[in-house]
Amino acid sequence: MGSVKFVDVVEQDAIFEGSGWDALVVVTADLESLQFEEIAMLANHGQKIDKRVGQSATLLFAPGMAGGRLIIAPVKKADDDYQDVRVFADAARQGIKLAKDAGAKRPLLLVNRLSEQRYEYAAQVAALACGQELWQALELREAGGGDEPLEAIGLLADEQHGDMLTAIEAGRVLARDLCGTEPERMSAPAFADYCLDSLQGSNLNISVVEDRDILERDYPLLSAVGRSSFAVLRHQPRVVKLEYVGDGPIEHTFLFAGKGVVYDTGGADLKIAGSMAGMSRDKGGAAAVAGLMKTVSMLKPKGIRIIAELGLVRNSIGSEAFVTDEIITSHAGKRVRIGNTDAEGRLVLADLLSHLRLKAVDAVKPQMFSVATLTGHVVRCYGGYTAVVENSVAKQANVATHMQSLASLWGEPIEVSQLRRDDFSKIVDPSGAADMLSSNNAPSSVTARGHQYPAAFLLEASGLSQHGLNAATPIAYSHIDIAGSATEGHPQYGAPTATPLVGLYHYMMANS
Repeated sequence: MGSVKFVDVVEQDAIFEGSGWDALVVVTADLESLQFEEIAMLANHGQKIDKRVGQSATLLFAPGMAGGRLIIAPVKKADDDYQDVRVFADAARQGIKLAKDAGAKRPLLLVNRLSEQRYEYAAQVAALACGQELWQALELREAGGGDEPLEAIGLLADEQHGDMLTAIEAGRVLARDLCGTEPERMSAPAFADYCLDSLQGSNLNISVVEDRDILERDYPLLSAVGRSSFAVLRHQPRVVKLEYVGDGPIEHTFLFAGKGVVYDTGGADLKIAGSMAGMSRDKGGAAAVAGLMKTVSMLKPKGIRIIAELGLVRNSIGSEAFVTDEIITSHAGKRVRIGNTDAEGRLVLADLLSHLRLKAVDAVKPQMFSVATLTGHVVRCYGGYTAVVENSVAKQANVATHMQSLASLWGEPIEVSQLRRDDFSKIVDPSGAADMLSSNNAPSSVTARGHQYPAAFLLEASGLSQHGLNAATPIAYSHIDIAGSATEGHPQYGAPTATPLVGLYHYMMANS
């Protein structure tokens, strides 16, 4: 099932038979507070004969209601101090699954949200959760094994958010398809082609760098990661460049680097003992940025400019593979000693950030971001949560804390990590032969500060360290590690989430 269309419905009569909707899904924390007397009466009657009503998602036979189907999806523990808006998402997912399984094609969603600030966007979050629940893998859809998509989901509310949610979900579907698809179907060239096809006819400026000479000249660290893949035509690296320029005077510029390692064998530092499984999902950062650009292209916000570069590469093993101990000069002119070939994502990002940095210098109010499934350490620290590590300029501007507060309201909570002097000590080349060391030679998950210190490397290797608080051109930069949040469920093959697309979109809108 692909993208979901959300339709604003303001007529309260839509809950009744003959409205064109064929099921009513009610997401509520309290049956007693339902605003529609007919729904409350049916729910209370159902509760008397079925104790599951109000305890789990339940389908009630409802003559006269839309499609004759009333689904009560209870929100559990909404009054708990430590819960957040995801309790509404959980309930909506159960409700929409039940509606689909019952045969509904045009369900109507009614979210009875609470007045607490943490639930301000409960209705929108619940709607997007339906999209997450309904998504099916691209391989399954292309093989003809997917379910028929729903025609639409109606949003019964006074406020109108259908167009915005439809655009966000379209971006999230693109991001899920790119992230979740196996490494041959979504190789680096195929990833680039899929982006071009999905964004065809948009108002984005799009280009793809594929020539080996240009890649090795302009993206030397990325090309080192892909050195062993150049010999295989279908595995060769790509850099996708995307730009959006909104109408009116540009007031803010946002620049994104997305890590798109389409498959990570670990390279010469080969992943062993089954740890290679799921490494086709190491492209979640580039996927999320591509999806974000699709959303923006549909909604066309004014006054902002967005520049993105996606580094797409396969970290292959072979006689041409780069190896630990090599010294490679980055695009920014920094000589990098390779500490571990399985720490390849930071190499890809460093070159992308160097290119974006040059554009940021002359941009209007620039903010830079990298998005990547970068480290196992962030999963060890925070489980399924995103982490943000920012430079001093972004920290002074409270970028991460603002992102954190907004993302929490939209169901994509993040943790804020602090960049410290210790992190810069970790990237010193002990030999003194190189300007810096890319990493230590142990897995990040067993390395102290394993998700923080890569941000120090990115600052130095990209040249961003020259744009601190006291520089002539300070540039705010935030590194977003989504290794724990890019997928859900099964540790290797769970559904992609498109995180942090929703939070980033609303952060940009709040800061433009």
